[in-house]
Amino acid sequence: MELKNIELAIKLFGLEAEEKITLLDGKLLAAAHISPFAPDAPALITGLEGVDLASFNRPLSAVYPQNFSLKIVEKDGQVVQFPLSNLSGKTGLALLIPPLGIGTSFEAFQEIIAHLRAPEDGCPWDKEQTHLSLRKHLLEESYETLSAMDEQDTEKMSEEFGDLLLQIVLNAQIAVDAGEFNMAAILQGIHAKIVRRHPHVFGEVQVAGVGDVLSNWEQIKAGERKKQGQKDKGALDGLPAALPALIQAQEFQDRAARVGFDWPEVTGVLEKINEEIEEVQKAANQDELIDEMGDLFFALVNLARWKKIDAEAALRGASLKFKKRFKYVENRAHELGCSMQNMDIHELDDLWNEAKRALRNG
Repeated sequence: MELKNIELAIKLFGLEAEEKITLLDGKLLAAAHISPFAPDAPALITGLEGVDLASFNRPLSAVYPQNFSLKIVEKDGQVVQFPLSNLSGKTGLALLIPPLGIGTSFEAFQEIIAHLRAPEDGCPWDKEQTHLSLRKHLLEESYETLSAMDEQDTEKMSEEFGDLLLQIVLNAQIAVDAGEFNMAAILQGIHAKIVRRHPHVFGEVQVAGVGDVLSNWEQIKAGERKKQGQKDKGALDGLPAALPALIQAQEFQDRAARVGFDWPEVTGVLEKINEEIEEVQKAANQDELIDEMGDLFFALVNLARWKKIDAEAALRGASLKFKKRFKYVENRAHELGCSMQNMDIHELDDLWNEAKRALRNG
């Protein structure tokens, strides 16, 4: 689109007073998987000739709702407004995507966090924080996010993802203030790593399935370590010691299996579980019992791995289910005017079975 036509579109759309406008060629938007511009400012899409505007729906729908109003300058100079859902079949000289709203861009969020840390007018608490002082908050927010995911509460997930993102951006700003690194370095680093480790997506490598992907992944990581002058690591090295035990066990087993250390059939895993149960029953003292219980847990995690089940998520789900059912029993006992401490096991079991029937999906 020629400059004079861009100027005309800006005038027709009434954008002259805007302080910030994104100008993008339609072919770039059509090829994108997500909108490649900040949604808190208007975007002017030009170069629409020969482009199927329906292809814009995928990247725009990742950010904007289907009823979001767009505007297009038709070839006769008329400006027409329509919802995102009606992009198909539209043609014109330029498309306007109005701002989604204040605070909808990543850059705007970074600005807010930088303001909190500003020496002259920031927040006293935020200004005092360090990477180490925020460690516990990062951990807490991670677990709250996992809890929302386990509950499949999408509204809560959205909120918790925001809280978790706050921890990442706040730590990044602390690094900026200390001259350590910045968000651009973080993004560029992970961008390069993802591209490098997915040659089957961004390169010419062919894979037959997930097994090939994981095998390539390990080879690429080994190559990265060698290039950086690091010593070769064993298959189980590099896993954080602070990981929850079930996650750690399953990751150890996953990594061992990738290099061929695995049962040929799941029957071997089941036999091992039965063997470990017998060992638990034969334990002669507390130390032996602790050791054998650990072996039993480890064998059960291996079964979860074989069945493609996330052991950590499965146990969290079972705990949450127990919590809901136990709460039901507590409430029913209260309704009956009884104290759980004074009820016998048969009465409690009846209430437990009632809870199972009432909460079949929980």
